[in-house]
Amino acid sequence: MAHGRIRKFNTKDTYPEQTLDNDLCQAVVTRGGRTVYLRGQVPQDLDTAKSIASHDPVEQTHKVMRNIKQLIEECGGTMEHLVKVVVYLTDVRHREAVYRTMGEYIKDVHPVSTGLVVQALARPEWLVEIDGTAVIPD
Repeated sequence: MAHGRIRKFNTKDTYPEQTLDNDLCQAVVTRGGRTVYLRGQVPQDLDTAKSIASHDPVEQTHKVMRNIKQLIEECGGTMEHLVKVVVYLTDVRHREAVYRTMGEYIKDVHPVSTGLVVQALARPEWLVEIDGTAVIPD
């Protein structure tokens, strides 16, 4: 791991009533490096700004996480450099589907995470937005 991950846990232990499998932690310690602050990523193409056609939270989350991965890689990093995510949902009923899908991309990464349910996002068809912070070591 590129960074210190303090008090690692998996959501299947902290939320046993939900079918989640996210590797998270309570704190991340970084030393040096370059910090990358990502704009909130939504289910749209990074080059065309066109939203994906799906209204499925799983498909939307896959696109969001692929965008996050692509941007971190364009900055010279990998997903293991991801230290924090903030998840915005328009419907709490999508939480498990979104977090399960996000978990596929952060397996063994253990970022810190904050989740919020909001009234709406910038476009009515968007169900999820995730912003992230990565620190790429020197």
